[in-house]
Amino acid sequence: MSLSHLAVLRQALTDLRSSALTVQAFSATARGQDDLLQALPPAFGPVWHQLLDRLESSALFSEESCSFSHGDLLDSLALWLDKAELRLASAS
Repeated sequence: MSLSHLAVLRQALTDLRSSALTVQAFSATARGQDDLLQALPPAFGPVWHQLLDRLESSALFSEESCSFSHGDLLDSLALWLDKAELRLASAS
């Protein structure tokens, strides 16, 4: 079940990168993954929420700013998904 949640998030991230999805829509999807976060060690939750907070804040800027790099945030979200998948796979 949790792996299917990861697949949903990966697709949403792909759609966000291609501008087929807005930051707000991605965040709504990403924040609705409580089952996934419950299946992971507790440390994963705060990191996920911090990344989402930063992504939502970066959406307020029209260009890359000193504080927020949109591309770097998307890469960090992808890395989080990779680590979550590894953790879930090792727990199975």
